This record gives sequence, structure tokens and C-alpha cells, in this order.
Amino acid sequence: MRKLLLPLLVGWLLACPTFSPRSLAQKTSQPTQESLKTGADRLDLLLPLLEGKRVALMVNQSSLLQDGTHLVDTLLARGVKIQRLFVPEHGLRGKVDAGKHVRHGFDSKTGLPISSLYGQRKRPTPEMLADIDAIVFDLQDVGTRFYTYISSMHYLMEAAAEQGKHFIVCDRPNPNDYIDGPILEPDCRSFVGVDPLPILHGMTIGELAKMINGEEWLRLGGKCDLHVVPLSGWQHGDNYELPVRPSPNLPNSLAIARYPSLCFFEATIFSVGRGTKKPFQAIGHPDKRFGSYVFTPEIKVGEDSNPKHKNKPCYGIDFTEEVFPTRQLNLFPLLYMYQQTEKLGL
Repeated sequence: MRKLLLPLLVGWLLACPTFSPRSLAQKTSQPTQESLKTGADRLDLLLPLLEGKRVALMVNQSSLLQDGTHLVDTLLARGVKIQRLFVPEHGLRGKVDAGKHVRHGFDSKTGLPISSLYGQRKRPTPEMLADIDAIVFDLQDVGTRFYTYISSMHYLMEAAAEQGKHFIVCDRPNPNDYIDGPILEPDCRSFVGVDPLPILHGMTIGELAKMINGEEWLRLGGKCDLHVVPLSGWQHGDNYELPVRPSPNLPNSLAIARYPSLCFFEATIFSVGRGTKKPFQAIGHPDKRFGSYVFTPEIKVGEDSNPKHKNKPCYGIDFTEEVFPTRQLNLFPLLYMYQQTEKLGL
């Protein structure tokens, strides 16, 4: 672990001033955008693209229109011929633990077959696409390279390119709308980092799809037949509060804002608050010397069935009380805890 952290800390953090938990900058609010229309809401643009086509959708619990209806239900009610649903990490309803395989099955409401693209297989097989003309992708991203929905989009775009399918992205705002962090090195490529992006890429999901296609990042330099249904009522620089959690452990705007900075702790000895009411809003360890804030990770059905340091009191920092610099990656907590582990000889 130290070998992984040291290059990052030496190259990026040693020039930073010494961190203290109260040294962080002012909070900002994230008001909702009442005039917002996501790509999924713009049925006048989406439906003509699907007319007469056999359709597959990549969706989850975030694939809602402004009126609260799910995109699947909306399209079925409009007579769209949906053949199959693809689902990412956390499954169709967003209840599967992070990192756990998502199973194939059938949607209990519509009876549609569900094919998991998070498990042993990350790409659809040719058989899964044999009766498909167009793939619609509608997932809420959080603007972070290691958030796996964008990796699923990349692989699905590759399959669309190789199998000659239309690929349609319903655009959505990016709640972490800024660019920061180093670009992924090619030899570090994995499912939590497929494309050469900075840690925070600053794009909407539709803009990212265009970049992947335009830069020819798909396998063998291919391109898919891509169409992005644009959103309206939001522009870069606007705040955006998500109406539903995009994944089980990002329950609110604060967790979404802290996630890019605190996710680095996932590969360390520290808990990031999974199994508590404050996931990605706190860090801690069972050693009492790491801080005065105390929390105990526990099993939470639909969120985390085996959180790090389960049932052990953890001591650290509550980042709902501390304030972060806005619109930038904050690695001061990582440096601070690294310094503490050095002092404690851990």
C-alpha cells in the first residue's frame, strides 16, 4: 500500500501546507434546478431515434424522468420495443454492494430479461445483442474516473461498435463539475480506470461518450454510431443536487462531493464510513489515536453487507463538520492520515 501511495504523495502533496482538520475552506450549497431536463426527459428527441427499432437499455435506479417515472416504464408506455435491460455495478435497483457480482435475471415489474455487465462479464456477448438495433444508456455519473458506470459505458460502446448497433446516451449533469488530478497512466488501466482521464474529468456523461468516440479510445480504434440526447436547463458551473442516490453509499450531495477525495482511503487501513449514516463523509480506524470522532460500521441491508472494521468503533474525522475546498480535489486528509500512520509506526 505504501508503494502505491508514496509516488502520489511525493509528487503532489509534499508542497502542500501542513493539514489540520479545521483548515478546510468554505462550503457551498447545491440548489436543485427546477428547469432542468435530462436527455431522458427530452422524449421529443429520444423517441424518433427509437422508432421501429429493437432496443436494449443500460439503466438503474437513477434513470428517472423529472416526473419520477422510470425511463423503462416511460418507453414501454410509448410503445418502444424494449428487448433487454443491461445493468451496471449495484444492479437495476441500486441495492447490490460495491464490488459484488450482479446476477442476470428478469425484472419483476416488466418481465424484461436483465443482463448484468458487472460480474465475470463486463461486456455483452454477441448473443445478447443479436436481436437489438439500438442501445440506450441512461446512468447518473458523478464525474470521477474510478466510478464504474463510465467503464461500463466504454465497454458497451465497444460492443456497439463491433456489432454495428446504434448507441444513444441520455445526457445528465455532472454533480462534480470540475477537472482535477493526474491523468491515468496506460499501465494502470483497469475497470476502475479504463480511459486516460484525470481523476475528475469535468464532463457530462454525453460529453464523455463523445470524447471516447472522437479520440478513438475504443478497442482497435473503433467508433460506434453514437447519438447524444442533450440535456437542457443546466450548464457547466451550475450546481446540481441529485434527486436519487446514484449508488448505495452516495446518499446525499455531501457524500458525492467528498467521494473523489475520500475514495483513496478505500485501499488503506481506514474506513470511509461505509456501514454508517455517513458513508464517504468520515474516515476512521479502530486505533483511538486517529481522532475524536467515533463511528461503528455495521451491516446495512442494501448498502453494505460487510463494511471495513465491521462492529468495531472507529476513531477519526467527521467531514460533515469539516468543510472542503469547493470544485477541487482535496488530498489534505490523505496526507494528514499518512503522516499520522508514520508517527504511530503503523
